[in-house]
Amino acid sequence: MDSMSENQVWTLVEPPEGIKPIGCKWVFKKKTDMDGNVQTYKGRLVAKGFRQIHGIDYDETFSPVAMIKSIRILLAVATFHDYEIWQMDVKTAFLNGKLEEDVYMTQPEGFVAPEDARKVCKLQRSIYGLKQASRSWNLRFNEAIQEFGFIRNEDEPCVYKQFSGSIVSFLVLYVDDILIIGNDIPTLQSIKTWLSSCFSMKDLGEAAYILGVKIYRDRSRRLLGLSQSTYIDKVLKRFSMEESKRGFLPMRHGISLSKEMCPSTPQERERMSQIPYASAIGSIMQNPGEGHWTAVKYILKYLRRTKDIFLVYGGEEELRIKGYTDASFQTDKDDSRSQSGFVFCLNGGTDSIVTTMEPLRKQRNPDLIMDPNIILSASISYDEMGKYERYTRMITSLIPLTKTLAQQKLDRHTKSLGIRYVSDWS
Repeated sequence: MDSMSENQVWTLVEPPEGIKPIGCKWVFKKKTDMDGNVQTYKGRLVAKGFRQIHGIDYDETFSPVAMIKSIRILLAVATFHDYEIWQMDVKTAFLNGKLEEDVYMTQPEGFVAPEDARKVCKLQRSIYGLKQASRSWNLRFNEAIQEFGFIRNEDEPCVYKQFSGSIVSFLVLYVDDILIIGNDIPTLQSIKTWLSSCFSMKDLGEAAYILGVKIYRDRSRRLLGLSQSTYIDKVLKRFSMEESKRGFLPMRHGISLSKEMCPSTPQERERMSQIPYASAIGSIMQNPGEGHWTAVKYILKYLRRTKDIFLVYGGEEELRIKGYTDASFQTDKDDSRSQSGFVFCLNGGTDSIVTTMEPLRKQRNPDLIMDPNIILSASISYDEMGKYERYTRMITSLIPLTKTLAQQKLDRHTKSLGIRYVSDWS
């Protein structure tokens, strides 16, 4: 409530005629550190935004966030050039957003003054739970950071840059988490001071844990490792796989999933209805079978074995992007669709990886057919001033984007993508 008062989030008014205020509730949660230990107990007042009506108390709601691959790219660049990587957190970020619409809310439970019991809260600032809260905060932050001289990236609106001679600074915003990257400590300190003058901030020093990812750094050797072991432990516990066997492959060699594996009897459907298949893979597949769930458990077992493996950046003599793509013909047994994928690496580690099925269409585009035994490797060299040099070459070494591989081959390919144990950094 102190934050509400400091930010002047609402004023108490008589309820307007014909207006039904939205409700609110208290939400309590535990905030953990990078090792999964409880750090703080938080209580947050949340508006019941699902009762808002479009065109009356909200309009646009879209708000961008930084893509994970953008964060990885900047970390790879910072590792190569030995830039500082600092982290800050915005306290009660959404309370800084300014509302353009008239929004009325009931008074929070436990904080109703007897003399004003009939009044309602007219919101002046955004509050957690409102449909436009994230957008209002993003607009407010963008306004403040551009006043300091940062330029917003056109393709990635939550990444900002600032150049002054040889001084380079980057800022990445992910809701209320901020990464500040640069090569000049006084400049970075001034950025922190400016942000603290605009918002209530928490200085976290050198970045060590952001978005569920641990950051390990060896600046003497210009190496940086990313680990999601804590997050993987949570996933394994959620699906009761924390004591499972450790798998050597994410997918059994030679397996082929299809609709033929879907349950066909009421008993099989009833059994599968108790299995959290959709929660595990984020899929809306209507009728998964035992074989599909077995394939998911193979992935979870593989994660248990590899949870202590890092994605490592560093050790490259040039800051060069390497891109690989692969395709397999008619992988899908049900509709004969092909599968393709690509991966891009920078400074020795993976930045972006995608694998997808060919979209359904009546006629195949001959321009999209490619030799499944060929990978196109596109490399881009980058220097600190932003100049690029492009070239392409053909190589015949396959990567596991579209095919299951034996363990030795899989381990060899993943290591080439920067995925390795800390002991293998050297």
